[in-house]
Amino acid sequence: MKKIHYIIAFIAFGTLLSFQEAKKTSGKEINWITIEEAVELQKKEPKKIIMDVYTNWCGPCKLLDKNTFHNADVVDYINEHYYAVKFNGEGNDVVTFNEKTFKNPKYDPAKANRRNSAHEFTGYLKVRAYPTIVYFDEEANIIAPISGYRKPQQLELYLKLFQSDKYKEMDTQEKFNEYYKSFKPTFKE
Repeated sequence: MKKIHYIIAFIAFGTLLSFQEAKKTSGKEINWITIEEAVELQKKEPKKIIMDVYTNWCGPCKLLDKNTFHNADVVDYINEHYYAVKFNGEGNDVVTFNEKTFKNPKYDPAKANRRNSAHEFTGYLKVRAYPTIVYFDEEANIIAPISGYRKPQQLELYLKLFQSDKYKEMDTQEKFNEYYKSFKPTFKE
């Protein structure tokens, strides 16, 4: 009889965890667009741009997409305050930005899911590692590229820093450290 109670409790606990996980992601998606579309939208409704620069072979990029960019709090915040762009740093798309055209002339289609040559736009953005999230202001000027995998609350720190323009006050490492120490995340992990 005790075994049955343990089994029922185990099933109930598993169901609760599944429900919490479903609630965390809730099937919401970030409204990903191209950089050209984002710049065009800025002309009508100014918002900052967040760009996820990834590659097909990058494990941390996949984790960022799965764990962070599908978090309900992250999705809601980005969709409200940013135009979101996904860009394959080793892809073959032609990108027009700031009246310049960027390509990947050494792109090898046979390496589409392996390491490939870096796209010219990746260099322009000063991306040195994957994943990198590049933030742009309301006029499509680059604010900063931030490299590395981020959990939802870690990303929240940067999303709110750039969205609020507090980054403009931070001209020293000490000022950023103070912001970092006083930041109180609200996003659920």
